[in-house]
Amino acid sequence: METTIKTIETSHGTLAVRESAGTGMPVLMIHGNSSSGAVFRNQFDGRIGAAYHLIAVDLPGHGESCDAVDPERSYSMPGYADAMTEVLNRLGIEQAAVFGWSLGGHIGLEMIDRYPGMLGLMITGTPPIAAADLGKGFKTSPHMNLAGQEVFTEEDIDAYAHSTCGEPYDQLLRNAVARTDGRARRLMLGKFAAGEGKDQSQIILGKTPPIAVLNGADEPFVNTDFVDTIPFSNLWEGKKHLISNSGHAPFWDSPDRFDPIFDRFLKSLEPGWR
Repeated sequence: METTIKTIETSHGTLAVRESAGTGMPVLMIHGNSSSGAVFRNQFDGRIGAAYHLIAVDLPGHGESCDAVDPERSYSMPGYADAMTEVLNRLGIEQAAVFGWSLGGHIGLEMIDRYPGMLGLMITGTPPIAAADLGKGFKTSPHMNLAGQEVFTEEDIDAYAHSTCGEPYDQLLRNAVARTDGRARRLMLGKFAAGEGKDQSQIILGKTPPIAVLNGADEPFVNTDFVDTIPFSNLWEGKKHLISNSGHAPFWDSPDRFDPIFDRFLKSLEPGWR
């Protein structure tokens, strides 16, 4: 099943959009910091992509999208959420499920109020926290120091690319990190730490579509024990899911175990799709 790539003009700049050949319910896939939509290759090339209309947008300043025309506006969680909502609207997609990985999960949470057609949201590697709880939601690590660093050395690129997805390592991961506009890292993390955007610990207590939480048990960056204590008003299946022997990106390192859970989540949302 072929993936198609096109560009869409938005107020944030020209954005690259991948779409799978599936004709089922639309599913927006939002990648993480210094990555690209190509990271969802397993899902696009497998039965998920054949069944559902997967849409993966390269964030402004990432992948095959252009750098933001207004970095101060776009390089933040609210800015990215606005960009993703604009893409869905320009594609004429009134309803969609959303999957967000790491930064992408934070963007998905910011989209809840912006995109009324959200049928459900799955987050992976994303602690839904207030800015004041950054130290509780994330583990201290060299990776976290790099997450907001504008200028990367060649060693930084290698370190970040290897740490985010783990094995199997692929050159596309390094290419994505090397391509990313460094201002996107600096501005996004700085704005989040300063409290820009909604308090995500409060978003999940309000009126939301079903939210699925799925993490790798060996998550190197997110404190999953802390995430386990966070209450949700509409938690899918009433529990948070862990995949054993998996890290920050279970959709990448363990698609054989991630995809069935993801598929079950998407199937549970289909009755609401019209």
